[in-house]
Amino acid sequence: MTATLIKHDELQAAPVDAPPPPSNPLAGNPGLVGIPLTIAGAVGLGMVDIGYLSPAGGGAALPTIMTATAIGLLITTIWAAALGQNASASLFGVFFGFYGSYGALVLGLTHNWFGTPADQAVKTQIVWLVCWIVTIVMLTLTTLRLPWTFTLLLGLVDVALVVLLIATHQGSQALTKTGGVIIFVFVALAIYLYVDAMDRETGGKGLPLGSPLLIK
Repeated sequence: MTATLIKHDELQAAPVDAPPPPSNPLAGNPGLVGIPLTIAGAVGLGMVDIGYLSPAGGGAALPTIMTATAIGLLITTIWAAALGQNASASLFGVFFGFYGSYGALVLGLTHNWFGTPADQAVKTQIVWLVCWIVTIVMLTLTTLRLPWTFTLLLGLVDVALVVLLIATHQGSQALTKTGGVIIFVFVALAIYLYVDAMDRETGGKGLPLGSPLLIK
């Protein structure tokens, strides 16, 4: 009888294997989608700004920006938010807004969608640039607790936008080309960050990203 009771107690105490937790179909790194699509759009913008095309061809980057870049960044933003990666969602969401509104700006001015008089076209571009300078400078300041390469990346966007703002106000093609060159420096650093992310995703150690400028 005693032996039977012991065996019964042992059975009662034995842990029952819990069912495996459901897999998350959204798990992963949204940046592996968002970064290369940001690069593609930036290359298009840079080629337009350095004067690869005539002024009449200013919309040449729109096919890439309004399809691959803008749509891809929207998907990336939703994906990051679904994973609770709020900082990433904010970053990619801002870039989605930037690229999406750029497409609306160019198409709107070209086809007079917004009823903007021709003599107000330059000021309309200035309004757009100021909106994004304020927004991305704000975003840059929030990256000070991240590795400094992220702060540098957004800082390059800030500088490029300020240069393009001055170029637009003054009608300077030389400054516009300078803005385009800065965009390509941004592209180079973004490629570095993408290589780092992909290396980590495939089992590597990644690349050096630097220490935060603002220590916690």
